Amino acid sequence: MSGEEESRSVRDRVGDVEITRRRLLAGAGGVGALGAGKAVDNVLIGYGVVVGTNLVTQDLAALVDERLDPSLGDSPLPDGHRLAVDDATLFVMDGDEVAASVALPADPSEGAAVDDELGFADGPVEQLVADLSDIRRGNYEYAFSKRDPFFERVDAAEPRAYTTGALRGPYYDDVDPETIRAFADVDPTRPREVLRGLVDAFREHSSYDVARYVAGSIEDNVLFGTVDLRQHFRTPANFDAVREDDGTGMFCWEFTNRSLEALHAVPAWGQRRPAVGLKVIDERHKHVYTGVGSVVREDGDLVIPVTFVDYTHSTLYDDFYMTGLLGEGVEAYNERHRATDVYWP
Repeated sequence: MSGEEESRSVRDRVGDVEITRRRLLAGAGGVGALGAGKAVDNVLIGYGVVVGTNLVTQDLAALVDERLDPSLGDSPLPDGHRLAVDDATLFVMDGDEVAASVALPADPSEGAAVDDELGFADGPVEQLVADLSDIRRGNYEYAFSKRDPFFERVDAAEPRAYTTGALRGPYYDDVDPETIRAFADVDPTRPREVLRGLVDAFREHSSYDVARYVAGSIEDNVLFGTVDLRQHFRTPANFDAVREDDGTGMFCWEFTNRSLEALHAVPAWGQRRPAVGLKVIDERHKHVYTGVGSVVREDGDLVIPVTFVDYTHSTLYDDFYMTGLLGEGVEAYNERHRATDVYWP
């Protein structure tokens, strides 16, 4: 096939998808009641007003704690070393070689000795030995709040950047910081600004994929999963694709994945306020949104502040001029969100 024929073939396939999308939306009246019913259910029902519960009333500490695992750690250091935890042992890695190790739990002095031996000025090993030992012993607490109180609490406490980074896990860390800067027009080292900047960037460059939502409603509730209708409406949703193709349709997990990538683009020790992203699942409403955590010391006690944001709501409400009724939408620590599972990705 020649280059011209291939281009024509691609255009024809894209055209077919666009026609299918328009036809689906134009013909959606037949399932309008179904779609409207699902939308009402997803926005209003199941958060404790009639039935169910929500973030404010749930036992969030128990839920977030279910998958908190100090063995997730694999955190880079500024000089190229890595800190990793495996089988209750903290390893300092120099490439593929083990430079030092400390069995956990342990006294922080053991970590301090490793810092001295390897010339680490900021005491990363001492910090991790102290904090991960407390986590293993259960000597810590969670503090849940909205965005601004979350960052105010982090600002007022002693940041534990290396511990925060160790809890990130091995995913969502492969996006270049400059990609985040270009997309959200913010300094990627400042998580508070990143969270704000993503709201405007998602609203400018993307929209909630209503066509895919309608297709999914038909697929799930009319065709009972016998035909994959969603496949016709999926488009690339990475940062570059969204930025280059304004109006890209996105779903909740795509907004969430991009926000986690933005939060993890810079190592926690390089951030103004060290942050770790969490993936929050609401199985009841088939919804996914973002949690944001940090690790701090308050009067010597280990505390994990956590807040929640929802870029699906912030974009959807703006698309449909509902912000006046439902608020800005990005705040998620409220009575319109619930959690079934929380992952430390």
